[in-house]
Amino acid sequence: MPAIVPDTIFPCPFSKGYGIPASQAWLLLKAFLIYRFMLACLFIILFYSSFGPSLLGANNHQLYLYSSAGYLILSILSGICIFRRLTGYILQAQLLIFTDILILTLLMHACGGIKSGMGILLAVSIASGGLLIGGRCAMFFAALASLAVLTEQIFADYAQGLQTASYTYAGMLGASYFTIALLSYILAQRSEQILQLANQQKQTISKLEELNQYIIQHMQSGIIIAGKDETIQMANEASLRLAHLRVQPGNLASISKELSLAFQGWLADSEQNLVLLQLPDQSEIPVRFMLLPTRHEILYMIILENITLYNQRLQQSKLASLGQLTASIAHEIRNPLGAISHAGQLLSENPRLSSQDRRLTEIIQTHSTRVNHIIEDILQLSRRTASNREKLQLKPWLNNYMKNFILEHAVNADTFKASHTDESLCALMDPNHLKQILDNLCQNALKYGKPEVGQILLSARRFQQMPCIEVIDNGGGISHEHISHLFEPFFTTSPSGTGLGLYISKGLAELNQAKLSYHLTDDKQSCFRLCLLDAEHKIIEI
Repeated sequence: MPAIVPDTIFPCPFSKGYGIPASQAWLLLKAFLIYRFMLACLFIILFYSSFGPSLLGANNHQLYLYSSAGYLILSILSGICIFRRLTGYILQAQLLIFTDILILTLLMHACGGIKSGMGILLAVSIASGGLLIGGRCAMFFAALASLAVLTEQIFADYAQGLQTASYTYAGMLGASYFTIALLSYILAQRSEQILQLANQQKQTISKLEELNQYIIQHMQSGIIIAGKDETIQMANEASLRLAHLRVQPGNLASISKELSLAFQGWLADSEQNLVLLQLPDQSEIPVRFMLLPTRHEILYMIILENITLYNQRLQQSKLASLGQLTASIAHEIRNPLGAISHAGQLLSENPRLSSQDRRLTEIIQTHSTRVNHIIEDILQLSRRTASNREKLQLKPWLNNYMKNFILEHAVNADTFKASHTDESLCALMDPNHLKQILDNLCQNALKYGKPEVGQILLSARRFQQMPCIEVIDNGGGISHEHISHLFEPFFTTSPSGTGLGLYISKGLAELNQAKLSYHLTDDKQSCFRLCLLDAEHKIIEI
């Protein structure tokens, strides 16, 4: 079985910090192996043909033949090991360079020594060693080659008695080896710096791409990238959620024919870039079209606005305006109201009042108290702080709330009953705002929900993939003509109510991107349902 080598970085054992990618390293090694194979074949062919120079094997024919044949055999064996990756890269590269220096030195001696010119081939091996393994490795190979050339020259001078010794030429050749090794070292360093810079840029681009994908996928606004032919190339989770789709559609018509027609209308008239889209079984969704030019093609971005965010911004604007108004109204009304209430109280203490006059003072006190409650409710709108949402475990939070509510309002413990599913529900909600909403709902249930008939139920469950809290009482329900006005300010069916409790509760819900609604259960019981943001499904608000 061939060795499996991952696409990692190969370091040089003699260098510090240098490395090359595995795929590129093996490719360079194969190229050098092919060069060796062709050189070995050329040595043998030129020796046996009449085209070769006369100096080939001139000093020792047998040594030349054995060295050339060994060079060819080693190249073939190395090719098997390299192409099948039977050995490690570093070991194989070192063996190729070492055998090159050894065999080329023997061939140089067989051809007559240093003057044969064979020594120049060692420069190729030294440069290859620097590129294959590392810059400093080339210095080691240069020293080894210089020592081999000098050894050959000494052996030829003293053992075989060549006519002239060329120590000067051997020294110059050794100096050229070191020069080539130095240049190879500098080239290796520059390659290392370029490689490190490329890796850093690659990592940066990869991180930016991941961040970009995360932001797009977790936006509350739906993002759809499509071509001119309406083919959808990308759609984030919010767009699928707003369109009630589970998988990415192939084209705009698969989402809505109205969306397809609106897109074609925008292409014809680019000024009409905002439309209100009515999806099947959905409320109106604002849709914006934008041109998205790229280097290779022109794409189009379709933005599906989250109606909840729009309502939240609108609600915040209304509350800010209302807060400024109520601050001045409260100051102007509470002072005279306090004087009227105080005067009525003093008048009621007069022992000479008739029963009819005493009844009039009671009316004054009752309605003064009611007006004061209205002012207090309005002031809650102006004093309201920004939403500070937290991750709440609904089951323990709701149990704790119910115990505190019973103690605060001196209610019988059997009046309320908690009901939870086995599923763990986590919601994103300001706990103070959630308490204020449930206080209003529970007080209404105590007042209008006929607790003497049966228990008031506080239920936490999942509805339409959202964690919800339901307050169910035994009241007769709200008439159909009143339901549409239920959450309007100052709307009430009770002569003693202010008509602001549900309006404030709905405003607090929208401030936390929650939804408060009313409906009748299958048993004809009144149910107020508060659907909250799922804390396990995090989104980015834009």
